[in-house]
Amino acid sequence: MPLASPRAPLPFASLALAGALLAAAPAFADSPGGLAWTPRVTDTWQWQLTGRIDTRYDVDVYDIDLFEAPQSTIAELHAQGRHVVCYFSAGSGEKWRPDYDQFLPSDLGKPLDGWKGERWLDTRSANVRSIMAARMDLAADKRCDGVEPDNVDAYTAKSGFPLTKATQVDFNTWIAGEAHARGLAVALKNDVGQLGQLEPAFDFAVNEQCHQYRECGGYTRFTGHGKPVFNAEYRHKYVDDPGERAALCADARAENLRTLVLPVQLDDRFRYSCD
Repeated sequence: MPLASPRAPLPFASLALAGALLAAAPAFADSPGGLAWTPRVTDTWQWQLTGRIDTRYDVDVYDIDLFEAPQSTIAELHAQGRHVVCYFSAGSGEKWRPDYDQFLPSDLGKPLDGWKGERWLDTRSANVRSIMAARMDLAADKRCDGVEPDNVDAYTAKSGFPLTKATQVDFNTWIAGEAHARGLAVALKNDVGQLGQLEPAFDFAVNEQCHQYRECGGYTRFTGHGKPVFNAEYRHKYVDDPGERAALCADARAENLRTLVLPVQLDDRFRYSCD
């Protein structure tokens, strides 16, 4: 598993080229579930949320930021025959997002530990759900193939709201339904405590650190139904120690997970793949 060393960013395509690439994007066959695309359990992936996106990885799926990724990059990836998953936070408000001022004061809860400028949302709020629906409209308009709604496990945190397992299931299934209504595949992000209840509503999963926290076993709920689990690990020992990384990758392959070792900033400074 060679390390993908830092690379000089490539210039983005011009608007004219972006239009040509968009027109050239391949048509994908309908999936059994009726969506234009759902990922396969064998699909490989790249996850980069910050910095200029390096489009040169030979993978099936790119997971990139809904707001930050240029349209030209999505078009370029499609022209290469790749699928694009667009990330947004569904359970937190980030003050740097262009729609942040649409949240009501009552929508915003306590700060997320370790994430400056980010606060939990009251996912029971009709206003919050309206904003999230608009974000999924944006994903459809940008021709994302799927979405990765993050922070959908607020019931496990000190959010400032009386959120429960039941309110979380309600919100997460609502998110999945809204994504499907727009023709978007949808990932369940973490929320390992509710995998059994939520798996039927979601097309794939994105997980952070299930190897580190010994939580990967629950994802047989997904892989057993042919749904991929895209996993990222951040521990330094997986970067620094080839033996530890080899053991990690052996476990990932045995559990049929698509595991990457990445920087927690998800900025493509380095990348190890177990595939």
